[in-house]
Amino acid sequence: MPASTREAVRVAVLADSDTRWKWGGLTARRITEATAEPTGFVLRGRATPTARQLAETGVSKDAPREVTGAEFLRAVRDAEARGEGYDVLVLALVGGTVRAVLQGLADLGLRRRPVIVTGYVGVVYEKLTDGLLLRHGADVVLANSRHDAERFRAVYEGVGAGADPVVEAALPFLGGAPYAPRANRDVLVFAAQPSVPATRSERAYVLRRLTGHARLHPEREVLLKLRSKPGEHTTHLEEFPFQKLVRELDPPNNFRLVYGHMGEVLDRTDLLVTVSSTAALEALHRRIPTAILTDLGVREALGNHHFVGSGLLTSFDRLDQGHVPTPDGTWLARQGVASDSPYEQAFDAARDRVAELLALPALPPIAPYYTAETAPGYLPGILARHRLDVTAPEPRESGLRRIVREAARGAYRHGVQRVAPVIRRLGEL
Repeated sequence: MPASTREAVRVAVLADSDTRWKWGGLTARRITEATAEPTGFVLRGRATPTARQLAETGVSKDAPREVTGAEFLRAVRDAEARGEGYDVLVLALVGGTVRAVLQGLADLGLRRRPVIVTGYVGVVYEKLTDGLLLRHGADVVLANSRHDAERFRAVYEGVGAGADPVVEAALPFLGGAPYAPRANRDVLVFAAQPSVPATRSERAYVLRRLTGHARLHPEREVLLKLRSKPGEHTTHLEEFPFQKLVRELDPPNNFRLVYGHMGEVLDRTDLLVTVSSTAALEALHRRIPTAILTDLGVREALGNHHFVGSGLLTSFDRLDQGHVPTPDGTWLARQGVASDSPYEQAFDAARDRVAELLALPALPPIAPYYTAETAPGYLPGILARHRLDVTAPEPRESGLRRIVREAARGAYRHGVQRVAPVIRRLGEL
């Protein structure tokens, strides 16, 4: 039965990290008329977020259920068997996992499959072609700006895959009050990223310059906004946490580390500084002064090449001297931020597309670009890594199993943040 003939639209979100849960949960609300909370699932893996990280996203009062890929597919299958099948699935995942879940959904043979929506959580600055082709097969591939929509369509059309799934929208977590300076307040916030920059020396450099800036400007509060606490993981591995590197310094009193919801931190920000964090787009949308660092170069590996032409590129030396970049209006418009149009209108096209698909008597079969014919040397490895076999016996959950799983996860994180750097240093001797 098409969802348009029912009173409620049932939506599920599958995410693989805290930031993608935030993107997926908020996207589900923006692009559907669903009145109920989306059913949340988070994939069990190396980046599985903690309860604190999930709560900090502010997406929902109900924590998503932690599952394997196969368990998610069983949940989709069982929901249909109960007559409560999902109408829309939002896949907030990396490209390879999207492709594997698409295969799993196709193999379920549902009487009426859900509308499948996917996209990107922020700035797309690496693996554009590979990531897009792995996502092909979803009914809707959301682009966060006109710039991204043009790039996405060019890739799909360039390989003959068809660009109809691409729909221009916006990042779902933009918003908040426009910037309003306050007397006796001067707050610089540096938005940290787990893997940018990646090396110990580069991250130590950023930290030294931040604390040095704080000393030069004792009247200014300098906040280092962190994504995760020690022992937690995010979308990207953080090998050298700032929390540990700062122990080697003696920062001034006007410098401190902060956590929390980025929107709440931006509420009291007078200058947002970063290498290439999506937080820059959040700040720009609210017209908060923003700076993109060039100290470590303007490089694809850093992601700050995305901001070429923005007018925002600058260095710590210039920030120390009081320079505040002026953004380029044309660049901002192409990125979908600081628009004169109401923010909610950015999702009209996506909402309309989903409604059109829900109204169809039946959806066409899932037809990804990557198949056994187009990518016989690539696709099998992707599918094998995810092992989405819903016919295998479902493992029994127990307290012991949870303890062992958490211990293994902790050991993995310890290896990434402690053992790996030691081995790397030994290899350089």
